[in-house]
Amino acid sequence: MKKTVCFLFVFSILTSVCWAQDDDYIKKPSFSFHLAFDDFTAPGYIRLNSLSDAIKNYKLTNFSGMNPGLAIGYMQGLSKHFDFAGTITGSSTDYPTRANDGTNLGSGDFLLEADATIVGKMFSDEHFFVPFFKAGVGASKYIGYYAAYIPLGVGFQFKLMPDAFMLFNWQYRLPVTEQANYHFYYSVGFAGPICEGEKHVTIVPPPPPPIVEAPKDRDHDGIVDSLDECPDVAGLPQFHGCPDTDGDGIPDKDDKCPNVAGIARYNGCPIPDTDGDGINDEMDKCPTIVGVARYSGCPIPDTDGDGVNDEEDKCPNVVGVKENQGCPLVKEEVIKKVTYSAKNIFFATGSAKLLPKSFKSLNEVAKVMKEDANLKLDISGYTDNSGKPEKNQTLSESRAKAVLDYLTTKGGVEASRLTSAGYGDTKPVASNKTAKRKALNRRVELNAKYY
Repeated sequence: MKKTVCFLFVFSILTSVCWAQDDDYIKKPSFSFHLAFDDFTAPGYIRLNSLSDAIKNYKLTNFSGMNPGLAIGYMQGLSKHFDFAGTITGSSTDYPTRANDGTNLGSGDFLLEADATIVGKMFSDEHFFVPFFKAGVGASKYIGYYAAYIPLGVGFQFKLMPDAFMLFNWQYRLPVTEQANYHFYYSVGFAGPICEGEKHVTIVPPPPPPIVEAPKDRDHDGIVDSLDECPDVAGLPQFHGCPDTDGDGIPDKDDKCPNVAGIARYNGCPIPDTDGDGINDEMDKCPTIVGVARYSGCPIPDTDGDGVNDEEDKCPNVVGVKENQGCPLVKEEVIKKVTYSAKNIFFATGSAKLLPKSFKSLNEVAKVMKEDANLKLDISGYTDNSGKPEKNQTLSESRAKAVLDYLTTKGGVEASRLTSAGYGDTKPVASNKTAKRKALNRRVELNAKYY
């Protein structure tokens, strides 16, 4: 320890010798951030043995015996060779008692240290490399123990850029109170200024104003001619003396429609409506063709191009005729095949079960449907007036559904192209007075169409 104290004394003497060669520079208020290490092991070893033994046995560089932590600090220059520095350090450590008998105040608990020091620098902060020493007072808190110590240390700083430094520091911390213990403290960190500091500004008094003639204002709008872009027409200050007749925020000199309010991207004119359909060109997807708003200014589309627009066309994707609401006319031979097949569909008496002799006709209908993918089919079931109307209604619906099911399951026709409905005995085609006429009313009708 005596050698360490002597080293600090010699270092301070060398520092004072070099001060006379330095220039004038004072550190600005700065914050610093550090990676710190507390070493209680090496000082204890030195006290029990010697410094030479500690060096010989690498105790001073034994990082496994050090406890890492983080520190923040505040620095401010007092003069070009002296700074004030305050540091707060936190770490998790084992804190041995001063007796060095292997006992600890605690194990792995949080150690908080705070110190205030005076830093003596060999050179001012203008230099790239500056050695320094520091001394001051410090206090710590560990679990419920409070202690005081004296930090003595040396270090050096590198200037990274104006007013920003990298700092390396070593301290020997001497205990003052009973609970404190000897330990080394190492840190490496960075410091930078909090603010720019005061700037000296030389105030030059303005020259006396020149004597000028009273400015002219020919249009009497309150804007002198030298600043008036329209000196012969009364205007507004925001337009440098030019008028804005239509009040659209565009001065008349730049407005191609000065008497009609407009917008800047059309040089003061309103948004145009080229096709005159009441939808301006910016909202009109067909600006040169008259259209309607619901189609963004385009005409009502005619997808299949048959002259019937999609809103009126019941077959918008199939070319048709206006007389059939935009759908094609069903071919005569198709109507005949379907009508003939319908007359040859038979059921078991009082039942919706199809008789086998119906299958040929139904297969023919399925073939017709497959040959024209756009063709659709309405299936209607009817009965005579025998029995109760409710039962007749149910039977007619079931028979129509039976035909639909056969065409989809056996005939392979998409169900979306078929509809079925029953009408009971409500739509007779004969009088129901004789058995022959009643037979005419028991029927299934097939209606081929395109919508």
